[in-house]
Amino acid sequence: MTVKQYDGSAGGWGALLSTTKHLVKSENVSKNIRNLLKTNQDHGFDCPGCAWGENDEKGRFKFCENGAKAVNWEATSRRVTPEFFRQHSVSWLMKQSDYFLEYQGRLSHPVKYNAETDCYEEMTWDDAFALIGQHLNALESPHQAEFYTSGRASNEAAFLYQLFVRQFGTNNFPDCSNMCHEASGVALKQAVGIGKGTVTIDDFEYADAIFVFGQNPGTNHPRMLDTLRQATRRGAAVVSFNTLKERGLERFTNPQSPAEMLTGKGTEISQRYFTPKLGGDMAVVRGMVKALCEYDQQQQSEGRRSIFDQDFIACHTQGVNDYLARVEATSWQDIVEQSGLTEAEIRQAAEVYRQSKNVITTWAMGITQHKHSVNTIQEIVNLQLLFGQIGKPGAGLCPVRGHSNVQGDRTMGIDEKPTEAFLDNLAKVFDFEPPREAGHNTVEAIKAMLAGESKVFIGLGGNFAAASPDTSLTQQALSNCNLTVNIATKLNRSHLITGYDSLILPCLGRTDIDIQKAGPQSVTVEDSFSMVHASAGVVESDTAEMRSEPAIIAGIAAATVGNSLVDWHYLTEDYGRIRDLIAKAIPGFGDFNEKITNPGGFYLGNSAGERRWNTSTNKANFFAHELPVHLLPANLRELSQDPVFVLQTMRSHDQYNTTIYGFEDRYRGISGERKVLFVNAADIAALGMNDGDLVDVESLWPDKVERKIYGFKLVAYDIPEGNIAAYFPETNPLVAIDGKGDLSDTPISKAIPIVLSSSVQADNLIRVKSG
Repeated sequence: MTVKQYDGSAGGWGALLSTTKHLVKSENVSKNIRNLLKTNQDHGFDCPGCAWGENDEKGRFKFCENGAKAVNWEATSRRVTPEFFRQHSVSWLMKQSDYFLEYQGRLSHPVKYNAETDCYEEMTWDDAFALIGQHLNALESPHQAEFYTSGRASNEAAFLYQLFVRQFGTNNFPDCSNMCHEASGVALKQAVGIGKGTVTIDDFEYADAIFVFGQNPGTNHPRMLDTLRQATRRGAAVVSFNTLKERGLERFTNPQSPAEMLTGKGTEISQRYFTPKLGGDMAVVRGMVKALCEYDQQQQSEGRRSIFDQDFIACHTQGVNDYLARVEATSWQDIVEQSGLTEAEIRQAAEVYRQSKNVITTWAMGITQHKHSVNTIQEIVNLQLLFGQIGKPGAGLCPVRGHSNVQGDRTMGIDEKPTEAFLDNLAKVFDFEPPREAGHNTVEAIKAMLAGESKVFIGLGGNFAAASPDTSLTQQALSNCNLTVNIATKLNRSHLITGYDSLILPCLGRTDIDIQKAGPQSVTVEDSFSMVHASAGVVESDTAEMRSEPAIIAGIAAATVGNSLVDWHYLTEDYGRIRDLIAKAIPGFGDFNEKITNPGGFYLGNSAGERRWNTSTNKANFFAHELPVHLLPANLRELSQDPVFVLQTMRSHDQYNTTIYGFEDRYRGISGERKVLFVNAADIAALGMNDGDLVDVESLWPDKVERKIYGFKLVAYDIPEGNIAAYFPETNPLVAIDGKGDLSDTPISKAIPIVLSSSVQADNLIRVKSG
């Protein structure tokens, strides 16, 4: 491991060098260069990485460094064949790193686990489908099966999946949204009547200020940096709030700008950059509103007009008086103590907001993975409502999604709590009665499998065992199952946690050419801005026995529920037939097949963006929440006398969710290691430790279950005292299954109470060296 401060911009030559390195690593260089030129382009494929949208600018590359990693990682020439599984037992594979598992290449054949040999063995597709149907139909209730979905599934695959599962008889749809942006959906539906962002990417061209909360675009959605770069270059103010100082929000060099590349200067992104304490963002926004209210009162006392948009408030909102009373009752002392910022800093942010005509607020998982995330997001909405900053050009709400189609999957019905209107449409179009009771989310699914209540797990993509909270409990839950099925492109940790029967089914990726009976097929995806567009793979390679996700779902469905509802295989012969059904069942998708022929696709629309409020009050709702009394469980002192820190999990720069591309976290200066803790230097000194020491980490939770990880290296970093950051999935064992957000059930991965101790591994090293 090496630690070296990074002084350059995000992007720039470092991004080009990294892209080149991963091109070579793919062992498919010439083809992948052509693939990258087709990424996010018309008549190309949608990047399998993030969900950031595209403008209509022509003649530009439309991939970023981490998008290039995702394409190269997927479009590798390496293959995991039946011979590979004959040579490597599951027990041996369990000892290998997550990086090693995925680096072996693309899964080539369907395989089934043999407990006697401890190896996966090849099987036919027909036998795989028959076995799945046998297990599902043997259940006492459809609710004993869990149907997980990763956000990379296409609209066509997701629609077929939910249709099959609802015909089977359950709404058990745990999915990756439950673990990341569930709080956004809950908060926005209550406040403005739709669980999506209200802006389009074009709105960023008209914003006077962009407030960025709890996100690291430089690593997680780098194409956003070019959008922010263009905004700042025309004079918009970017104000960022993030516990860590992330290089992408400080300075960015666009690799497609010759002037910036040659001079190396880059563009300053954030005019103001604040580092609140973990969980302190709600207090920050409350403080901004309090400062603005004080200014407004002064204005009105001097006979001037209110700074708030009183016409908008009167016409479009409800609850403003209760909210403003709550703001007035909140003391600056509580705001400062909880936020970790000074009153002066909060007033600076408020002043930028006040002077801006059009404001966009954006956020990501730094906001959504706290106990009080729903309240925090509604506090952000309150601020926007006071100034009428929703439903006009250059203004609105922008939750930035992760997976490239996680939003589309929800639109297609991957939802454990579907609306009555959605179910009514399904019933009308397909002439059956779908289940009405709520199904399991991710946390509920884990608990049901742990208790033996759910006996089958089917994963449409993803890496459930690594991505979910409380790793040991999640693995135990999966191993309790009678059947686990993983539909995947590459080998990962989840495939090694086997039930009584376990299958791995290899699927085509976003980059692969998908040929069905009617010829090459395209699928569709929805980005963070509700734009739906076509995606068609371009990679010509040996796909062996891989099948498309729609074809795999059709095979499972036919073997389980038969063809009385629909002819599943007929639908997958031509995906246009699936889109015709989507057009009938889901509002906004009329003329679906025709619309996706348009360059850039089509916009689904947004009711709140049009100032139509589909809430219980038919208005946009202010919420008068109190600030949390405690950001952590109040009884922690009973659990430990040692100093308690707050840990957030996060990605490295060589990572997308649980996929590890390498061991370079360039912008944070880390190379060659992932078991690191980013800690304030003063905290390291107060512990009597040194930068570089090895420590063990234990999380604290009222259930008093021991959750501990070993041998992590301390790295002094610019982070508020009392806060620590580290990579997941290595730190997911510390996330308590019952540590979840109010109303959202999202695991609290950004506020884990922990204590540190000198590492047992370090002690062993010392003893070995001295003896």
